[in-house]
Amino acid sequence: MASAAFFDLDKTIIAKSSTLAFTRPMFKAGLLSGSTLAKAGIAQAYYQAFGADHTQMARAKEELSSLTAGWSRDEVVAVVQETVDEVVSPLVFAEALAIMDDHRRAGRRVVVVSASPEEIVRPLCRHLGIDDVIATRSGVDDEGRYTGEIELYAYGEGKAGAIRSLAEELEIDLADSYAYSDSVTDLPMLELVGHPVVVNPDSNLAAVAEERGWEIKRFESTVTLRERLGSAAVPGAAVATGIAAVLAYWALKGRKA
Repeated sequence: MASAAFFDLDKTIIAKSSTLAFTRPMFKAGLLSGSTLAKAGIAQAYYQAFGADHTQMARAKEELSSLTAGWSRDEVVAVVQETVDEVVSPLVFAEALAIMDDHRRAGRRVVVVSASPEEIVRPLCRHLGIDDVIATRSGVDDEGRYTGEIELYAYGEGKAGAIRSLAEELEIDLADSYAYSDSVTDLPMLELVGHPVVVNPDSNLAAVAEERGWEIKRFESTVTLRERLGSAAVPGAAVATGIAAVLAYWALKGRKA
């Protein structure tokens, strides 16, 4: 059977989230209020420093669904495409790119598994040379507008379930596969494979990794996709983790509730 390497995206492949890459263009387009934009910036800093736990992410899911209901998917895509040149491409960990290259040379399939929307994750992954993506999928009605429903939430147990389905479809041996993440919320994914690896882990995941003897890696070197892959990579890359700013805002909002 084949084997694979499954990578979380935010804070595992992507070193920093770019708030302006997504929230500011949405604000300019009238989709976000000024207060939401300001709070998102503050919350993004919190997210970068501390991450988000299960309770915060569950609340973020519901709030984000409500926030985007009625938005035109085509409008969102168009706004992003029109503004990405104004935004500095986010930084990616050079170590992550090198490890992905190593897995490819070893014949393993590289798969990105992210709670961010697939219409944002897929363009980035194309620039990284990754064809296999599991990401959150939102419902869209016949008029191309978000319904407020989430068809697949690629988070926590949802990630693990989607990985199992993919493994069955592609005949991937999970016992011989790898998984990489920074967050304790990805324990279901890490526990699913024979070779779990934690990257710059939060305190809870670090404790689990030390207790179980899992490999711990520190990613520190960053490179822009422009430097790594050329200027053609910038459009998809510039929005890859902007959604984290919105998620972080609602997570912080929930923490204060």
